[in-house]
This record gives sequence, C-alpha cells and structure tokens, in this order.
Amino acid sequence: MDYQKLFKVEPGTKVDLDKIDPRFTANHSNKVSAETEMAKYTRSLCDLQYLLYAENKKSLLICLQALDAGGKDGTINHVFTAFNPQGTRVYGFKIPTKEEAEHDFLWRVHKRVPAKGEVSIFNRSHYEDVLVVRVHNLAPKDVWSKRYEAIIDFEKDLADNGTKILKFYLHISPDEQLRRFEQRLNDPTRHWKISEYDYSERELWKEYMKAYEDALSKTSTKYAPWYIIPADRKWFRNLAISKIVAETMEGLNSKTPKPTVDIEEIRTKYHNAATEEKGDPHNKKAQKKDKGKKKKRAAQQAEQKLKDEKKKKKKEKKEEKKAAKENKGQNQDKG
Repeated sequence: MDYQKLFKVEPGTKVDLDKIDPRFTANHSNKVSAETEMAKYTRSLCDLQYLLYAENKKSLLICLQALDAGGKDGTINHVFTAFNPQGTRVYGFKIPTKEEAEHDFLWRVHKRVPAKGEVSIFNRSHYEDVLVVRVHNLAPKDVWSKRYEAIIDFEKDLADNGTKILKFYLHISPDEQLRRFEQRLNDPTRHWKISEYDYSERELWKEYMKAYEDALSKTSTKYAPWYIIPADRKWFRNLAISKIVAETMEGLNSKTPKPTVDIEEIRTKYHNAATEEKGDPHNKKAQKKDKGKKKKRAAQQAEQKLKDEKKKKKKEKKEEKKAAKENKGQNQDKG
C-alpha cells in the first residue's frame, strides 16, 4: 500500500481531521503483522542513513507534531533508533527561553537544522508558533497568521540548499489520549511525563484541531509535505512513518563517495606491512617459516642473555678478588 499517497496532504487541500480515522491500520489487523513488515524498513533506514552520512551532500529534516500523549517520543524511540547517533540529532522545542523570545520565532529553529550528511528530528517544531501561540492567544492574529508564509519561505530555503523535509502529524482520538493518560498514572516510571497542563490543554481540543487543520492546509508543499498519520495504534504509526521515511530516503539516491586515495597503492602498502609483520597472510609456508625464524631468534636471544649474565658474574668476581688483594696490601703497609 502506498502510504505516501494515502497520508500526504496535497498542496492546496483543505484538511478536515474529523474525516480521518485515527484507528485506521490499512491492511494490518494486528501488531505482529505490522512489526514483521516494519523490520524490513528498519534495516533500510540503517543502510540509507549510512549512505546519507557518507555522501555528505544532502540532509533530512523530520518534524513530529501531535497533541499531548500523541506518540512523538515513542516514534523517535521505535522508528529512529535505526539511525546511527553519529549522524542524527534530536531537538525538542518547548517554551522559548528569554534569549529565544527576544529574536524572531525561527531564530532558535534555524540553529538546529541538519548539516549536510545529517538527520535532524524535531520533537515539536517551529509549528508551535502557529498552534500553541494561536490557541492561547500569545500573539495577536495579525502576527501569527503571517507566520505561515514565513514558514513556507524558511522551508523552501532549506530545500533549495539540499535538505529534504518530512512533516508528520500524529493523529490520535480524545479517547486514546485519555487511555494513555491513565497508563501514565498507573505506571510510576512514567509519572515524570505527567504535566499539570495535560487536562487544561485537553479542554482546548477543538481549538487545537482547528489550528492544526489550518497549519496542515496552508503549509503542505511539494518540497515540505505534511503526512497525517493515524496514531491510535502505535504499531501502525511506527510502520507508516518508517515506510514513508525509508522510501523518501531511497529517492535521495545517496551513494558512497569515491575514494580520495589510490586504492591499489594502499593495497600494496597493506600487503607490504602484513608481510613484514607476520609474513604473507595468504602464504601458509611463509607464515610457518616466519614462525620458525621467530622461535630461533628467541632461542638465540635467550642464549646470548645467558652468556652475558655469566660474563658479567665472572667480571664481578674478578673485580672482587682484585679489590680484596689491594685491601690486604694496604693493611700490611699500615702494619
């Protein structure tokens, strides 16, 4: 099934989240079936990120947006652990610091975009400034409404400079959110995730849905598309995102770069070094002969050491006798 086509918000489309079933699981009826397919994409993500990192020409930016308990952390944990941390960065955008608030809203974001060869994953993103800011009236409409165009221009600039952008909205139902809140309450290891704002934010569900619908409709572009992922079933969410990301990365056609050295010259140097160190590793007779030489050399060294010790002792005894004779002569003179 083509998940990109199924879940992509086509540019110019008016989004109605009420018409999208958050429990949708395509042709998978259970977790086992989905995870079996996902294993294939996990391997692909590992290989594709290696090529992206090695080639060092393009980059990938992944934005995750969702309401509280929507599954952003879980997606990072289950999908993107396939990536090598050496070329992957994860950033969370929470309430702006004093310094961040004194700059334009994209200032803190631009510092976190991926360098060539890297993958950056945003756990929440610059879209908070047309979502939370709008819902809580943190800025007047004539301010946040202009940010859609600023975001589009910002993402276009990134795309023009070789960054592929994927944006995922994890779509959950109010019932599923409440069920996950209950799980957190009943699991002491998850208590740290509980916020005093969980339920006050939940009361603004309709306002958030409207804000998301506008953001998804206004900012899904050919170079930075939005995907609305049914996320009530975590296992399907993980499968859908891993498949879309893997297929997108395949489209980048990243390849290992050409070597910067003469491989045949390096091969000769290796061969010479290996022969000098322990004989030709491909010639068993040479290895055996070399082993015999080493044994003989070690025996000769041991024999020489023994001779040197005997010679040293003989010399010491001779010197002791000489010293004793001289002492005797001095004593006689004194007498």
